[in-house]
Amino acid sequence: MPLERLDAATRGLPAPLAAVDMAALEANADDLVHRAQGLPIRIATKSVRCREVLRRVLSRDGFRGLMAYSLAEAVWLVRGGMTDVLVAYPSVDREAFRTVASDATLAEQITVVVDDPQHLALIAASLDPGSRPVRVCLDIDASLRIGPLHLGVRRSPVHTVEQATTAARVITQSPAVRLVGLMFYDAQLAGVPDSSPAVAAMKRRSVAELRSRRSRIVDAVGRQVPLEFVNGGGTGSLDLVAGDPDLTEVAAGSGLFGPTLFDGYRSFTPRSALGYALSVTRRPAPGVRTLFGGGYVASGPAGRSRVPTPVLPAGLSLVGAEGVGEVQTPVTGAAADRLDIGDRVWWRHAKAGELCERFAVLHLVEGDDVGLDGAPTVTSAPTYRGEGQCFG
Repeated sequence: MPLERLDAATRGLPAPLAAVDMAALEANADDLVHRAQGLPIRIATKSVRCREVLRRVLSRDGFRGLMAYSLAEAVWLVRGGMTDVLVAYPSVDREAFRTVASDATLAEQITVVVDDPQHLALIAASLDPGSRPVRVCLDIDASLRIGPLHLGVRRSPVHTVEQATTAARVITQSPAVRLVGLMFYDAQLAGVPDSSPAVAAMKRRSVAELRSRRSRIVDAVGRQVPLEFVNGGGTGSLDLVAGDPDLTEVAAGSGLFGPTLFDGYRSFTPRSALGYALSVTRRPAPGVRTLFGGGYVASGPAGRSRVPTPVLPAGLSLVGAEGVGEVQTPVTGAAADRLDIGDRVWWRHAKAGELCERFAVLHLVEGDDVGLDGAPTVTSAPTYRGEGQCFG
């Protein structure tokens, strides 16, 4: 198992630590490319948050460009040598807009999502006279609406063909920006496990509705301005959207690390490539061991699905009254009594890149390369946090 290999490879390193099984990550990357069916994959940086891992994946066939979550992050990435960065969330960072518009390379390589006239006004007010226009992408609400029901996430207010046409017209009238693309993120497809026949039926209906609406929006906006790209999909929906002829690219990121939130999908099974280890520091009672750290709860609706899972050794679970703690986390179960002070427990996180906000380094374990001592080769790669970067 990957975590057993990570444990053996990092045995001499102090915990807490986070490690990546690169063989598992590469297998996940191959699966993403297969499911994308020939469309290039733009990597969602928030699901990775490590420049070395981003570079390695970008060097593989099938991947092209980055999908950042912060404009300041995009500036940092491009200045570090990355290209073609789409900031997939609106920004109100006036200084970063000014920086982008004043630099030819940044202005060429960075595109920012917008979906509101106030975004355009803020960008225009941020720029110095004579600045280059900022490349923008219109974010379209890809949710499924059935009467009063809104199935999806609350992102863009632009949903209909008419709204998209009007928004594009307003954008093209602003000299501060240049419209170059459209984005359709289908959270109700990409972020919902295949848990029941009702979910499967919802997804089928959503795929059909979105494909029809997207085609009409792309056609309507394309009559106003030539589009460089049309982005859609996510790790959980690549196989559902990749056949859409109106898409020029898809996005994915979490599928590289394979966190627990993707364990419930039936159409694909990512390998667990990222894990972290915590050390036993206390033996408070028979059947209970307390570990240092562990309070790495993922974002999203509060609940069990956002809590990390102890995996190795098998047979451990959280103590319901305490959960995972900021400084210490108790675990219980049949395997607890076999753990001594200083032993390690390996965990999987609920989401992918968020774990990197807790660690300065990822230890990359090369599963196919064997060192002189017979152990896998381990290299250390700084996370965003390890490089002193925090983008919120």
